[in-house]
Amino acid sequence: MAAQTLNLLLARCGVVDPDSITDYEARDGFTALRHAVEAGPEWTIDQVTRSRLLGRGGALFPMGRKWATVRAAPGARKYVVLNADESEPGAFKDRKLLEEDPFALVEAMAIAGLAIGSAQGYAYIRGEYALAARRFQAAVEAARARGYLGASVLGSGQPFDIEVRRGGGAYICGEETALFNSLEGRRGEPRMKPPFPVTSGAFYLPTVINNVETMANVPHIVRMGGDAYAQIGAPAFTGPKLFSLSGHIARPGVYEVATGGTLRDLLDLAGGVAGGHSLQAALVGGAAGAFMTSSHLDIPLLPETLAPLGLTIGAGSVVVFNETVDMWNVTRQLAEFFAEESCGQCVPCRVGTQRQMEILERMTAGESRPGDVALLRELGAVMTDASICGLGQTASSAVLSALNTFPLPAGVGGHDA
Repeated sequence: MAAQTLNLLLARCGVVDPDSITDYEARDGFTALRHAVEAGPEWTIDQVTRSRLLGRGGALFPMGRKWATVRAAPGARKYVVLNADESEPGAFKDRKLLEEDPFALVEAMAIAGLAIGSAQGYAYIRGEYALAARRFQAAVEAARARGYLGASVLGSGQPFDIEVRRGGGAYICGEETALFNSLEGRRGEPRMKPPFPVTSGAFYLPTVINNVETMANVPHIVRMGGDAYAQIGAPAFTGPKLFSLSGHIARPGVYEVATGGTLRDLLDLAGGVAGGHSLQAALVGGAAGAFMTSSHLDIPLLPETLAPLGLTIGAGSVVVFNETVDMWNVTRQLAEFFAEESCGQCVPCRVGTQRQMEILERMTAGESRPGDVALLRELGAVMTDASICGLGQTASSAVLSALNTFPLPAGVGGHDA
């Protein structure tokens, strides 16, 4: 059965003027915030919990549990942070929401602020997203002027406001604790966990941090109710899911489907492989993801079905490669990306990504040494087990996937396999 296409998160994209708060209000804009003010924070958190929404940034943490923990945390100062540092190669779904429906994210952050008892929110937007940052900043100012933000949100007596911060082009700052350091004016390096952001996040205070796609679900949950939302998609991975499709695909773009669809469904929605070519592989989940082939076309894109196969949805990016592509050159470029983007804080990642890149450069240049393949696997295991953050822990994911998926490059002998 084909995936159920939806028009929930993308309903206003390309329809509403992203610079007009009046246009947004005319299409149910800020009705969810009004409802949240009237119903109270406990009701709001209960609805988010009932929705069973899992974070869309890759960690799959239950959103309701995160919000409830932060609300219950001691202390008067708490923060809401929107992680809009979308820098995963092949991912552009958050950019679409930021550029075409910025008021929805302002509304969602305000709902989160009221729910957890926060007076301050920060939107950390990727430095390269100039249009997204401009439109979001304009949306914040317009919402403030209408009383949706400020000293007393919609007369509730609770203050909540949003400040926009820009990223500096560092992939590592998509990791939540590195983002906090950058937000505070520090070097963008990850922090050790625990403590976790729910108790020690931005400025070392309790913080709700959600990525753009996750946060965009909030107004819909509040309007329709958590139980109704939970009926969308798969039981253990509810709601809509956005996928960014690019590469050798007929109609690149952002597609919204109910969770539980397959790779075949997505490729069909996007018109299939372009130019009459055939599918060789799709990199699913970004640079930190893994390769899927025609043998994976009908596997539901769900955590419980992908994880046993070493696959992941990750950031929801799908980069399609036809049969003409040298997949080991692609893998080498992914290794170069991680070697460049490692923050260098921990040895397993700092050294491991460099050695991984050097080995793949030798392999693709026909200069492989005995034991290179075994060394790649060993490096991958060390980085996965010993790196501080998700960058190092997943820097070898695509490389290990390639070793298990594609024939070795010419000149790499069987003794290396």
